[in-house]
Amino acid sequence: MDSYVGKRLDGRYEIQEIIGVGGMAVVYKAYDNIDDRIVAVKILKEEFLANEEFRRRFKNESKAIAVLSHPNIVKVYDVSFGDKLQYIVMEHIEGITLKEYIEQQKIINWKEAVHFFFFFLRALQHAHDKGIVHRDIKPQNIMLLQNGNIKVTDFGIARFSRGDTRTMTESAIGSVHYISPEQARGEITDDKADIYSVGVVLYEMITGTLPFESDSAVSVAIMQLQAEAKNPREINASIPLGLEQITMRAMQKNTKDRYQSAAEMLLDLDEFKRNPSIKFNYAFFVDKQPTKFLSNTGPVFASGAVNTAADIESTDEKDEEEDRKKTVPILVGILSALVVVLFIVIGVLYFFTDIFTAEKIPVPDFLGMYYEDEIKDNTEYDDFEFDVTYVSSTSYKAGQVSKQSPYAGAKIRVGSTIKLEVVTEGTTKTIPMIYGLDLGVAKQRLSAEGFTNIKTIEQYDENMEPGVVIRSTPAEGQSANVTETITLIVSTDVNENLVTVPNVVGTKQAEAKEFLESVDLKVGKITEQDSSLEKGVVISQSVDNPQKVTKGTSIDLVISSGNPSVGTATISLTLPSDGNNNGLFQVYMNNELVNSKNVLLGGSSYSFTLSGTGSNNSVTVYIEKIKVYECIVDFTKSPAVIRNIKTYDYSASTSREVPNVERMSEKDALAALKAAGFTNVTVSRIVSSADNEGKVISQSPQNPASRKPNDRITITVGRGFGN
Repeated sequence: MDSYVGKRLDGRYEIQEIIGVGGMAVVYKAYDNIDDRIVAVKILKEEFLANEEFRRRFKNESKAIAVLSHPNIVKVYDVSFGDKLQYIVMEHIEGITLKEYIEQQKIINWKEAVHFFFFFLRALQHAHDKGIVHRDIKPQNIMLLQNGNIKVTDFGIARFSRGDTRTMTESAIGSVHYISPEQARGEITDDKADIYSVGVVLYEMITGTLPFESDSAVSVAIMQLQAEAKNPREINASIPLGLEQITMRAMQKNTKDRYQSAAEMLLDLDEFKRNPSIKFNYAFFVDKQPTKFLSNTGPVFASGAVNTAADIESTDEKDEEEDRKKTVPILVGILSALVVVLFIVIGVLYFFTDIFTAEKIPVPDFLGMYYEDEIKDNTEYDDFEFDVTYVSSTSYKAGQVSKQSPYAGAKIRVGSTIKLEVVTEGTTKTIPMIYGLDLGVAKQRLSAEGFTNIKTIEQYDENMEPGVVIRSTPAEGQSANVTETITLIVSTDVNENLVTVPNVVGTKQAEAKEFLESVDLKVGKITEQDSSLEKGVVISQSVDNPQKVTKGTSIDLVISSGNPSVGTATISLTLPSDGNNNGLFQVYMNNELVNSKNVLLGGSSYSFTLSGTGSNNSVTVYIEKIKVYECIVDFTKSPAVIRNIKTYDYSASTSREVPNVERMSEKDALAALKAAGFTNVTVSRIVSSADNEGKVISQSPQNPASRKPNDRITITVGRGFGN
């Protein structure tokens, strides 16, 4: 792998370090010296430059992101598709991947998962609305920013939904743990393939596990096609039923049973967010005959083994004709008999079984219900048989149903058996006196009584020392099963009423409001300001990230009016001293010439005025084609802000003609050289005749040579015998 670290691409992008390596490209952190910003440069690996398929996929990524403009999708600034180098320049993101976050947290709290998924689904909806299907949704392609926002990345195998709609199973496109069944089969794929992958990612976030895992990718792909994933609540009982239903609906193998769009999934997620105890009326079809694979190899006939008429005797042709006449009646008779038998079998099944007439009804949700009191002998459930297994549990109370199969919502025939796991009675003991004790001492007392499942929650209390038990659930003195989780509320000196203010600059007003409210903050005064940004985009906020404020604090926002702000900037610089010669003075703004004139290079101050719009305008000044000054101008501020000023030495960069000072007096020669801009002059003296005394006899270099101002000039001056 060729490393580009330390190199400059197209004279603009200074590569600093490798920040990621993928299957077909390497991502570098780089500095854009024109726009003065840090960027990410994704470079196609050299071994794939000659591969048309990889070149096509690499171009697809740039095309896909180029049509997208959303705060939760990575931005593309520049692309280059040369024969020897292909790269995409994108915004640089400081953060970690969702995969890394899952590995750190093991299981992500469902409230946090819902928060992330709101932004994620909105980004996906924007892409789908633009006709872009991602086709490689996975946690590795979702970045979590430091401000709590997310960015969707890597559209390397994305496609336009109105273009090629088939995924080649031979090339195994997509990550096998997250691909949809139709991708695994190589069938038509559309935005519902992304919905399936979204479901898998959500499943992994809230359970900490993937729905299908195996030692080989092929096995996982087959499981995607044929196996049913465990219900998330079987792995993590704290997950609300509504969120489990949303997850499993997104992961339905039949596309008709899935959400038909990201927008539809967002609606249900919004309903769940408003009411976490909601239960959706989903009833998915349970396929009792999963898809089977048919081999694509069959009888092979040699196409080159065709005989000519000259090779076949006419008597053979007659024999074959006779054989056909005998065979046809036999085949007809066999087929007729099979048809009769088939009708008899169907008739028997129809009149003597209920296979065609049995009614299918949805399975109720028994989780959390008490079997003896609410299910057993309840006439409401006479349509079902129950197979009960007794188990121990730390998430459910004794007598409650902790697991059921089939799951709630599945349709089964009347009289079918439902398997239930019911929690058994355990040992009941009294919670000891633990309030006011140090957490370690309280845990020891609980363990001595047999309580092993202990959970702690910190709560700010200014009146108590940190690490002291304030209260518990169940409360001290109450009876509880030893398998039950005991939650201890422990004092801390960290004030939970303080929250970190997120960075909402660059997001739209509605998104900023939702973002602030998600961390218990409010939107205060809204002020519009002229800007080249899209209307409604936040330009600034009254309290910046990462300052902390009390929950409920109002954050004032300044948003763009959508009208570019025209500003004026006055720039001053000192002209170089070049012997009072004239020089061509040129000013470029955003690489366009805006000012050109001749000025006197006498070392004086010089000012010029620029007008423009936007906040990131690059200004460069040249004298005689030599760069002497550059800066960035923000015209959206009043007055305009000039930043990132850099000046360059003009005199050290230019060569000029050395004047002829021979026969001049030493004083006049030194003055002439200084006026020409030469500052490094050495005087040597030699004995000479009286008429050359005090005069320049020779110089090095001689006129008309050209030298830079700092180059050494030597003059030889005559002196008398006694001097």
